[in-house]
Parts: sequence; C-alpha cells; structure tokens
Amino acid sequence: MRLLEVENLTTYYKLKEGYVRACENISLHLERGEAIGLVGESASGKTTAALSLIKLLPENAHVMAGSIKIEGRDISGATEEELRHIRWKDIAIIFQGAMNALNPVRRVGAQIVEAVRIHDKLSEKEACKRTAELFDQVEIDPDRVREYPHEFSGGMRQRVMIAMAIACNPKIIIGDEPTTALDVMVQAQVLQLLETLRREREMGMLLITHDLSVVGETCDRVAVMYAGQIVENGPTEKVFSDPAHPYTRALIAAFPNIEGERFLAASIPGNPPNLLAPPGGCRFHERCSEAYGLCSNEVPALTNISPGHSAFCHLLQRRVKV
Repeated sequence: MRLLEVENLTTYYKLKEGYVRACENISLHLERGEAIGLVGESASGKTTAALSLIKLLPENAHVMAGSIKIEGRDISGATEEELRHIRWKDIAIIFQGAMNALNPVRRVGAQIVEAVRIHDKLSEKEACKRTAELFDQVEIDPDRVREYPHEFSGGMRQRVMIAMAIACNPKIIIGDEPTTALDVMVQAQVLQLLETLRREREMGMLLITHDLSVVGETCDRVAVMYAGQIVENGPTEKVFSDPAHPYTRALIAAFPNIEGERFLAASIPGNPPNLLAPPGGCRFHERCSEAYGLCSNEVPALTNISPGHSAFCHLLQRRVKV
C-alpha cells in the first residue's frame, strides 16, 4: 500500500477578478522512505499543491476536487479537528523561513515541547526529554533548548524546524524550500541531515525547490510543474538525463553547470501565463519553440515514455504515432 496517493488535486484562489487556477489535476504518489522533488518556476503551484494536502491554505483558497490518501485512508474530507492530528502525526512541514515560522518571544525548546504534549499526550517531563533527544538528533547541543530563536544562526534555526517537524514521528515530511535562505555549506549539512533522518525513520518526503542540484542529490523521483500542472514525472536520473517535455529541457538548460564550459545559461523566453485566464491547449505552448497547431487548441494527454516516466506533450504523442 502506497504511503501517499494524490489523484486529480485541484485548488483555486478566489479573487475579485475571478478564480486563479493555481493547481489543477495534480496526481502523484509516494512510497515509504521515498523522496520526490517538486520543481518549477516561481508561481508554478508547487507550494499550493503541497499545502493543499493538509489544507494549510489562506481563506480565499479552495480545494475544488481530488482525493488524498495516506496508507489507503482518504483524508480529503477530514474535519479541522482531524486535520490537527493528521498535520503532526501523518504529515509535517518544514517551512522556508525558520525565523518567521518560530515564535520569536518563546524559547525554542518550549515550542517543541508544546507540540509534543498536545499530540503525543506526554507529561511535561517526558516532553522535555523528547525535545532534548530531538536537539541531539539534529546536532544541536541539548543545553540550548532554553534559548530564543534570535540566539541561533540561520542554519541552527532550520535544524530546530526539522526537529519540530519530526517531533511526533510523522510518516511524511514536506520541505518547502527548506534550504533557500542558507549558504552553500550549511545547505549541504541540512540536506544531509534530512536524508539521514528520512532513511533512518523510513519517512516519505516531498521536497519543494527551485534548485535542480538539490533534487539530483536527494530525490528518487521528480515532478515538474508549470502553470499549476504537472507536465513531467519520473525517476530523477531519467528525467534529468533524458527530459521529455520541452519545459523540463528548458529548465535544465537554464541551470548553470559549474563543471562544463563557461557560458551564460539560456533563459526561458516569455513569462508564465496568467492563471486567471490560462491559455488553451498546452499551457507552455506560448513559450515553446517546438509548438505547433495542436498545442494551442487541445490539452495534451499523458504519454508513458518508460516505466514510471511520463509527460503531457503533443510532441510525444506525435512520435508514438510515427
């Protein structure tokens, strides 16, 4: 039984002008101990898709359709009371800005103790012991549990966020750009920590990032999002070595290669579409150098390229027919 199975998840934001179709027909699955990278340009819907899983969305966001199953249990219609337990025991999240996610006027240890006591029904003494163990596990001196967030470096605050996320032994971790604000050395340490914890605890991980190198190092599979939709999905090595969708190829071409010849990386021409009124057909066709008539008129169907590797592109269907 799959750890996580998402089918046709669709989330819109309601504005005065209409509905922003931020996330449409998202389908993906996650096995125990597996890591999936969710990549794409800013405003492609990555964070909306992830937060829709646990309904941590603003008031004007509405999950319009889709099913979300954790180990076969459908949580799509979960009440707010049920979600409070699901969010810590089944799915936990590491936010991008640890300084904004932590309460600046409360000691960091107390913030973890509170979560553990609420969700695992432990005494204060037991919760304090668990918190000290968590600090040790994320390589922070347990004696620092009584300090405040401003007394920690950026990397240490991010480690505190990881400790908080794993405090109740969740089955799934969502990392929403967990290393963006960190320097390269600290980023590597945090990623290694996440990798170690994932394998030791057999957690599933959904990692949202703009950094393709991070996905290449840490993720088993990758889902590429564009304009609110997944356009390609498959094993990381396969997608990176043989990208099928023109958008995936453009993303990889735009990423600098420090080992190759020195040249200015190619940018993707144009801008992402306005999701208040997205274009017909393939949403990438206006920026795609390979687009032809059908691309602007008809939504592409899913094409299976190899086991576990698929994409939505008319060009692929054309090749299959040939």
